[in-house]
Amino acid sequence: MPVIKSFRGLRPRPDLATKVASPPYDVLSSDEARELVKSNPLSFLRVNKPEVDFESTADVYSDEIYARGRENLDRLTSEGSMIRDEKPSLYLYRLTWQGQSQAGLVCLTSVAEYDAGLIKKHEHTRPEKVNDRAHHILTLGAQVGPVFSIFKQNESIRKSFADITRSAPEVDFEADDSVRHQLWVINDDKTIASLTAEFGKLREFYIADGHHRSEAASEVCRRLKEKNESHSGEESYNYFLNVIFPDDELRILPYNRIVRDTNSLSLQEVLEKAGKKFEIAPSPKPLTLSGEHAMGIYSGGGWHVLKARPGTFAESRPAESIDAAILYENLLKPVLGIEDIRTDKRIDFVGGIRGNQELERLVDSGDWQAAFSLAPVTVEKLLAVADASEVMPPKSTWFEPKLRSGMVVSIIED
Repeated sequence: MPVIKSFRGLRPRPDLATKVASPPYDVLSSDEARELVKSNPLSFLRVNKPEVDFESTADVYSDEIYARGRENLDRLTSEGSMIRDEKPSLYLYRLTWQGQSQAGLVCLTSVAEYDAGLIKKHEHTRPEKVNDRAHHILTLGAQVGPVFSIFKQNESIRKSFADITRSAPEVDFEADDSVRHQLWVINDDKTIASLTAEFGKLREFYIADGHHRSEAASEVCRRLKEKNESHSGEESYNYFLNVIFPDDELRILPYNRIVRDTNSLSLQEVLEKAGKKFEIAPSPKPLTLSGEHAMGIYSGGGWHVLKARPGTFAESRPAESIDAAILYENLLKPVLGIEDIRTDKRIDFVGGIRGNQELERLVDSGDWQAAFSLAPVTVEKLLAVADASEVMPPKSTWFEPKLRSGMVVSIIED
C-alpha cells in the first residue's frame, strides 16, 4: 500500500500567493510565458520555466537557464516572498471552477513505491523530457511542480477533508482564468497521523498528470542514491511532491484533433473510406455526441458524426477501446496516412476547454482541412487502463482546472 509523508513546504506568503503561483510550465509556450512575466516579477514561471528571462533564441536546456531558475527561487525565499513552514505538514489544496470543486492532499509519496507500481501510470515518457525535469530538480535542490494523482474516494477521507475545510484557508484567491485556489495547512500531529493512516489503507494511487515529473523524481533518486554511500532510504530524495485527488471530483475534458490535409482525399472520399469502420451521419451545429464511441468530423463547413461499428476495436483491451485509439486505428492511420501522431506535422491537438467553436475556426481559416471532436475519457476508463498496465493513447485526456505551480514546493535537503 502506498504511503504519504508530511514535509516542510516552501510556499508563497499568503498575501502574495496570487502573484507567485503560476500556470504549470508545460501548458504555456516559452513566448506565452514571457508575456505573462513582463508585468509580474514574482511569477513562479521564472523558477519553473526560467528561459523567460532569456531571449527566444536561447537553448532552454543550457546550464545557464537551469541556474537562473535556482537564482529566482533563492530570490523569492531571501526576499520573503516565499516562506518555509517550520514543522512538517500536509496541505489540502482545493480548486473551484465553473461551480465544481476538487480537493486534493499535498504530500510526499515514495519513489520506491512508484518504481514498484503501487503508484500506477498510464503513459510512456520521453527521455529528453525526463532529463530536463531531473536536471531542473537537481539544480534547484527542490521539486517545484507537483505530480497530479488520483485515489479512489472513501467516506473516511471525504469526512476528513470536509472537517479540514470548515476552517478558513490560509490561501484563497481567484486566478485570471476564473479558477479559485484555496490552501489549508495541516500541521497538528493528530490530523497528520489520522490522514496518514487513512491513505495507508488505500491499495494504490494513479498518476493523472505528471508522468515526466514522477519519472524525473525516480531518476533523481537513482543518481543521488549512487553518490550517497550511507544511503538509508529516508532521505528526502526518496520522495516526490504529489497532490492526490479523489476520483469522483475530477473533470476530464476532450482532447481534440486537427489535420492540415486529408491525404489528397475529398471530404466525400474520406467519409466513404471511413464508412467501412464507422456509421456516419450528418450533424447539425452545434455538434452533440451521444452514446459510446461516437465522434465528430468537421470539414467543408459542416459536421458529421462517426460511430464505431461493432468489431472494429477490442472491447476487452481498455486502452484500445478509448475513442482516440479507435479514431487513430480506423481513420487517421489507414485513411489519412498519419502513422505516428506524436511526430507527424500534419496533425495537432486542441484542448477541449476551447470548445468545438475553436475547431470550426481553425478549419474555416484554411490552415487546417479537418477537425475531429472526441467525447471526454471518463476517470473510470483511465483507471481501467492503468489497472491493466496499458498505455493511454497519446493526447487523450485534458484535465481542468490546472494546478498552480509554486503553491507548495518540496526542498531536497540531503
